[in-house]
Amino acid sequence: MVNPANEHDAAIVEVAKILRDAKSVLFVTGAGVSADSGLPTYRGVGGLYDGEDTEDGVRIEDALSGPMFAKRPALTWKYLWQIGSSCVGAVPNAAHRIIAAIESEKHDVWVITQNVDGLHRFAGSKNLVEVHGHMFDLYCTKCGRDYTATELLSDFRVPPTLPPECTKCNGIVRPRVVLFEESLPFSVVQTMNDLSHKDFDVVFAIGTSAVFHYIKQPLLLAQRHNKPTVEINPTQSEVSWSCRYRIQLGAADAMQRIRACMN
Repeated sequence: MVNPANEHDAAIVEVAKILRDAKSVLFVTGAGVSADSGLPTYRGVGGLYDGEDTEDGVRIEDALSGPMFAKRPALTWKYLWQIGSSCVGAVPNAAHRIIAAIESEKHDVWVITQNVDGLHRFAGSKNLVEVHGHMFDLYCTKCGRDYTATELLSDFRVPPTLPPECTKCNGIVRPRVVLFEESLPFSVVQTMNDLSHKDFDVVFAIGTSAVFHYIKQPLLLAQRHNKPTVEINPTQSEVSWSCRYRIQLGAADAMQRIRACMN
């Protein structure tokens, strides 16, 4: 394993060559890929909570859980609103744009992201699995009517009475995201299963703590098939031990350096 704390330049050169020659690539991304767009992460250094309880005396994982939403939707919405409002005005950074550009240049490039900010989508990624959904897609939990954050929430710019209600049936509206203790949508599970059968030439983990098994799995499968795995993350994660290359830099910085070495 290359230790990028001492040899990140050498790792970048090697990774750039692998990526340049690869025909199929999988990028698995987490909150760290959006940090350079000004979005906070909810775990790790610089997180909004860093393991501490919220001001309501509950863990953020409990506040943003399915059971809490069923019991106290206004409390869950308080923290959903914080996430949505933190995304206001954010634009894709160099990491998002480079990943989208690589997809346009190669035969088979996919992105699996845990992020709900939509920045990969806005950057132009098409082969995209938004595992935990998209914060700006909303629906009524009673009648199923779809909304956009623009029409119902002024794109999280003007706080309404929480929780917001459906204009048709007065049911509670929520973002189309996966809360803690909720299952992934069937379509996501099916796509993830399909991707698990692809033999990608290289797999990247970028800015993710990789605490969920379905995020670790693509890295572990690539390792099992003896394919290169690359982690871009300033800190240790659940998959650091399994990645052949570790580049301990921010996502935008690392991807720009790799891109420059590919030319």
